[in-house]
Amino acid sequence: MDECYRTLARAKWPRGTDSRELLFYWLMQSELVPFLCSMTSNVPCKARRYERISLPKGMSVAWYGGGDSQVSPVKTLGGGGLFLATSAVRPVGTSLTLLFEVPGGFVQAQGVVRSVRPGEGMGLEFTDVGPQARALLESLLKRLLQ
Repeated sequence: MDECYRTLARAKWPRGTDSRELLFYWLMQSELVPFLCSMTSNVPCKARRYERISLPKGMSVAWYGGGDSQVSPVKTLGGGGLFLATSAVRPVGTSLTLLFEVPGGFVQAQGVVRSVRPGEGMGLEFTDVGPQARALLESLLKRLLQ
């Protein structure tokens, strides 16, 4: 937090700018903008932690939670999550359990809905992936990203 205040103190602000406005501006620049940028695939953004791969056909995920269970095709996959092509989207913040097969076994993971695109699907962030499942997922991604 000290770095935040030092950054704010060095900036040139219009006279009369209140400290809450400064903090909001700093949060917009350092946290919110990269977060929003990471939620959309159309914006080239360096804030993404994991590279993603497009999977136009082939892989499906069984998921349940939010009062529903479905099997949906995966549109994109990365180390941090995936985008499911489905009309049965769940609200942002909904926790889901995911199960999908990869070479070498099955990946079971917990995820949370981070974005919804009506008519297209929903983006999920992995929130809990066991070590064995994480190794299988990383192995698959390494192969696909070569």
